[in-house]
Amino acid sequence: MRDISRRGLIGLGAGAAAAMGLAACGTQHDGASPAHGSDKGGSDGSGGPSNSPTATARPLGDGSTADTGKQPNQPDKPVPLEPGQTPPQFVVFSWDGAGEVGNGLFPRFLDLAKEHGAHMTFFLSGLYLLPESKKRKYLPPNNAPGASDIGYLSDDHVKATLTNVRRAWLEGHEIGTHFNGHFCGEAHGSVKWWTPKQWHSEIEQAKAFVKEWKTNTGWHDMPPLPFDYDKELVGGRTPCLLGQDNLLPTARELGWRYDASSPGGNQVWPTKRHGLWDYPLQAIPFPGHSFQVLSMDYNIMANQSKNSTKAPAYNYPGWRQQAAQAYIAGFKRAYETNRAPFFIGNHFEHWNGGIYMDAVEEAFKHIAREKEKGADVRIVSFRQFTDWIDVQRPEVVAKLRTLGVGQAPAGGWKAFLSETSGAGKKTSSTTSGTTSGSPSNPA
Repeated sequence: MRDISRRGLIGLGAGAAAAMGLAACGTQHDGASPAHGSDKGGSDGSGGPSNSPTATARPLGDGSTADTGKQPNQPDKPVPLEPGQTPPQFVVFSWDGAGEVGNGLFPRFLDLAKEHGAHMTFFLSGLYLLPESKKRKYLPPNNAPGASDIGYLSDDHVKATLTNVRRAWLEGHEIGTHFNGHFCGEAHGSVKWWTPKQWHSEIEQAKAFVKEWKTNTGWHDMPPLPFDYDKELVGGRTPCLLGQDNLLPTARELGWRYDASSPGGNQVWPTKRHGLWDYPLQAIPFPGHSFQVLSMDYNIMANQSKNSTKAPAYNYPGWRQQAAQAYIAGFKRAYETNRAPFFIGNHFEHWNGGIYMDAVEEAFKHIAREKEKGADVRIVSFRQFTDWIDVQRPEVVAKLRTLGVGQAPAGGWKAFLSETSGAGKKTSSTTSGTTSGSPSNPA
């Protein structure tokens, strides 16, 4: 992202803008910090682990991708909850854009996940694998050929992105999509106005840039991405959380299993829209405020620094702690009450001195410690959570849906899920504060 003012925030209060589901882009092209060093079957970051499945890879297309079989480093096969069993607390950390631009953030969080046996979802922007010299290959709907609101990466950064995406998949993470040009706002070219047919074009182009990067770059000596993207891609998140209504029919047609583009939701168990699981960013407690904030670094920043990425540094310690505590409060509320899955969105950015990266790492470590102390906490990708919820009995999911925000099951989990004959009966819900503005619709 090069200019936050283009995200449609001018004239809005920061709290209202954040609550309306406005989300930033994938990767900014400024600043640099040293890369950080590196689940079983570790990797070398370039060709994969020493026991890499790429040894028996079947090249696909021009060799940019390869079918290497079942993805390694996956959780145990999910099973249905037993009657009276307490649901696990799922937490999904997701990353928009997933480009590595020399700031070391992509490998930093791969290392963190590996250290704690966790998995994440990386929503890759297709343009991050397309050299700028070939940008006219991109034909964005309602925009000029080659146009992009997030620009293009340098060749070195395209290579670094390939290395980290390869490593991510081999270590068990999910590679979703953040589409391509990141067109937001109210203009004619915004994704907000794209038709289902135009979304189909955008998706096919995003997939093509992943599946044909060797042709587009000429780097035929680099190892392939070790997955079949036609099979791997089962979900995404739209730019700025716009355009979901017209995306969903196309996503369903393409066989996607979920979408994470909803412009804001609550900490309750998910439901389906157009046959896909709907995984929104969620309103979570915002320490020091009477309203809630969406569970994304950009939205917290929009409230704290009025959309500035370089606010005065004296603010940073307090803001960093506030952001970390917001994530921790969201986790704690779900874990101690309805056990709704907790969804967090991030960007590989050094906004306001990198405090949001530090905050999400602090929150991640807090959550991981709970898991390591024996709590049934699972830090997973969206795809892995979808695998779990898809094997649950529909009546159990319906019963879980009756629990409101911050509402523990009456009589405890053993009684609540001992039988599900009353699954369709709606119970009252309680909330912890309100969200500034309306998180349900950014339009």
